[in-house]
Amino acid sequence: MQFGGALKRNRALPERLVELVRLRVAFFNQCRSCMAIRYSDAVADGLSEDLVCSLAKPHEADNLSDAEKAAIRYGELMATDHLAIGDAIYADLRKHFSEAEIVELGMTVAFFVGFGRLAATWHMVEELPPAFQTAETIAPWGQEKVQVR
Repeated sequence: MQFGGALKRNRALPERLVELVRLRVAFFNQCRSCMAIRYSDAVADGLSEDLVCSLAKPHEADNLSDAEKAAIRYGELMATDHLAIGDAIYADLRKHFSEAEIVELGMTVAFFVGFGRLAATWHMVEELPPAFQTAETIAPWGQEKVQVR
């Protein structure tokens, strides 16, 4: 998990934005554990359950910024139809993000999509681990605290 840790430690993108994208990708991967977790850094950065509920129809949500909507759309396409990502999608991302941030977003989304699919092959999507079921805030592997919803 050093790769995921490196992405997190060197992150330039807002925690809230990354968490919104992660949760949307988790929906497409149908990873129940992933959908139930909220990273504390993102909660501190303004992630709320109302905001998470807006992910049902993110492009209609008035509580998401245009940058968040563009990043979520990119994450959706990476998870469902990556070959549909073309110049128009990247042009939209460039309205909100630098080239370095777009690369970071791409690497982060690729990690989320890939890990979600790998977790599904390990049958990790059926139930939350017992520690997650009984704790409101935990720190897996002794690292960053997460909240369970």
